Amino acid sequence: MAAVALRPALVVVLGYAVLLLAVGLWAQRRIGSHEDFLVAGRRLPLALAAPTLLATWFGAGTLLTATDAVREGGLRMAALEPIGPGLCLLLAGLLLAGPLWRLELLTLGDFFARRFGPRAERVAAALMVPSYFGWIAAQYVALAGLLEIAFGLPASWGIALVAALGVAYTLLGGMWSVTVTDALQLALVVVGLAVLAFEVFAVLGEGAPAAGLARLGEELPADKLVLIPRESSEAALAWLGVLAVGALGNLPGQDLCQRIFAARDATTARRACYLAGAAYLALGALALALGLAAQLLVPDADTRSTLALLAQLFLSPTMAVIFALVVMSAVLSSLDSAILSPSSVLAQNLVWPLARRRLEARGLSLLTVNRGCVVVIGAAALVPAYLGESAYSLLEEAYAFGLVSLLVPLLFGVHGRRGDEAAALGSMAAGTGIWLVHRFAGSEAFLGRLWPSAWPALPIGVSAAGLAALVYALMARRRGRPTPTPVPPPSPTVAPPP
Repeated sequence: MAAVALRPALVVVLGYAVLLLAVGLWAQRRIGSHEDFLVAGRRLPLALAAPTLLATWFGAGTLLTATDAVREGGLRMAALEPIGPGLCLLLAGLLLAGPLWRLELLTLGDFFARRFGPRAERVAAALMVPSYFGWIAAQYVALAGLLEIAFGLPASWGIALVAALGVAYTLLGGMWSVTVTDALQLALVVVGLAVLAFEVFAVLGEGAPAAGLARLGEELPADKLVLIPRESSEAALAWLGVLAVGALGNLPGQDLCQRIFAARDATTARRACYLAGAAYLALGALALALGLAAQLLVPDADTRSTLALLAQLFLSPTMAVIFALVVMSAVLSSLDSAILSPSSVLAQNLVWPLARRRLEARGLSLLTVNRGCVVVIGAAALVPAYLGESAYSLLEEAYAFGLVSLLVPLLFGVHGRRGDEAAALGSMAAGTGIWLVHRFAGSEAFLGRLWPSAWPALPIGVSAAGLAALVYALMARRRGRPTPTPVPPPSPTVAPPP
């Protein structure tokens, strides 16, 4: 970007940040209770429910991190992003949306409380909250990298600025501001990504975008176009393990379930998942094609932000600034959701149940506690962001933690009537414990060298261990006597949907 355009560009970015804060202030008027703050009063139509689901995940993971990874390693790097999350949204519509919406919950921790009991609720919440730190940090790091390339802002300052902005407008309006800004930001992302793709492939095809797209298949090395590795069974199974992390690890996530809860009915929740999943895969494919195009156009350039680089090289200065806002919008739409989700669980399922009397004695409401937890989560995620891990690594760790700890009891709890608190706790402990042992031992394969190297990758193996613990707990019960599902009627404090 030309130096003369730097100051106007910064003015535009700051103006956009002010606009987001203004939306948060407007949304604050619709917040009358903690239910409004967390699930937008359960009133989202399909026109808002689907965009907020899509915008929740279509951020740094696909536009920045996955595009950079595919540029370097080829299509095989797309398993974690965008293929995994796109499949996850489709699976959520098939397996979770209807049953969970009908329970009229506020958080996923509430499900574990009703289905398995209070101890399962606290343990699930304690596992869920830290699993988001890596995801939030990935958004901080990725957007700070973009600001450094586009505007010369030091990365350390950029991380703090991104964190402050994300926390501020999430704090103001909760789910209402998140939903409204998601719809605005997603529209910018779709248009901006389409414009950049047209310009890049027109350059690559000497005026014909279709010819530019065809050049990818003709001129890229063959290994760059391989989606599933074929060189060995170990490589293929490792790829499947990464795919499982992306597709299954997100299912037991508050960010996903919070949007299911916010839909106006079960049908809307299911359709929103299907639409968002299909759109995620389509937009993700376009972003990946741009990453591959960069391999041909600028093979030796800085890889910190491929899309920002392409925008600077092939768009006019004005359009490059606008595209920077587009990417900023995509990341912030993921960031606000990433902050709101764990803060909801922290407030609803840990802080309020454990300290309610003391908080009420000080005149603090549940809504105030929710807002306070937004600040706590946003600040805590700065730690992994400043530790310096890559955004891709942070995303993989965040996705894997949900897969190994909560997926098995969630699916059994939703679709089965057997199993009690001991079964759920056993599954959580087995999956999490084995994963942590492997994590600190630095082993990438299940059971290290004690197991055949061709077995699935670590997350699948650990989930199998969690499943085994759950089955053991079920078998320990007297046969033929199913455990009733302890799901009481919805609390009278939760208003039914209109």
